[in-house]
Amino acid sequence: MPLITNYISAIIFFVISGLGFILTIPLMTSMPVFGMMIFGLIVFIAIFISSGIKIAAQWEKAVVFRLGKYSSIAGPGMFFIIPMIDELRMIDTRILTMDIPKQQVITKDNVPVSINGVLYFLVSNPELAVIKVQNYSYAISQFAQAALRDVMGGMTFDEILAEREQIGKAIETSVEKESKEWGLEVKGIRIQDIDVPEELKKMMSRQASAEREKRATITKAEGDKLAALNLADAARTMHASPGAMQLRTLQSIDGLGPTASNTVVLAVPIEIMELVKKFSKE
Repeated sequence: MPLITNYISAIIFFVISGLGFILTIPLMTSMPVFGMMIFGLIVFIAIFISSGIKIAAQWEKAVVFRLGKYSSIAGPGMFFIIPMIDELRMIDTRILTMDIPKQQVITKDNVPVSINGVLYFLVSNPELAVIKVQNYSYAISQFAQAALRDVMGGMTFDEILAEREQIGKAIETSVEKESKEWGLEVKGIRIQDIDVPEELKKMMSRQASAEREKRATITKAEGDKLAALNLADAARTMHASPGAMQLRTLQSIDGLGPTASNTVVLAVPIEIMELVKKFSKE
């Protein structure tokens, strides 16, 4: 935008100066001194007008001060200020992104953690943002860091790991309450990284491993229980139907295949042994 403003100012200057020169040619011919004075006055007016033209982009607002006192908000688009009397401050009204530097925080249960985040905000009132605070970007950054430490210090380590979104909202509420008076609007605060000491990471890893082993042991025990129940049901079925036991035996033999190295041991039922003994006595 400054480049476009310079182009427009230069065009206006040359147009006014050129017209002034054309209009003062007759005077310069008849009255050279008076004609030069008039031409000089026209050049001064051209400089005055061209230097007072300013352009603000669609996302910009210009805070205008006249003789040091707040005058108006100008823009977006082209506007005019009085040179050497008016002073302006251009403000970007888009959503701005600012990093919250990594902070060392002691949690409620005395665990040291390092946390960083990102802050999203915009200037909703350019007048207050310029007049109320010296540097609104630096001010809201420092306030966000202090709010982050305060919120984290009131939570336990487990709460910090489990409730990132709630932490961001709590910090956002704290920052927004103060920043409204500065003409700023907080759009959101997000927690990015949570770093813990290496020793604590090892302890957490051991805890997670123990938890996995616990779940595996419980799963295996439940499987053994189901297997035992199924075996008990099968035993009851075979006991109620002796033929079922024989069929199961034949299935087992068939499953061994014709390999010569397999040794098959048959369990002969007691009833058959008693029948054999009876026939041998006769």
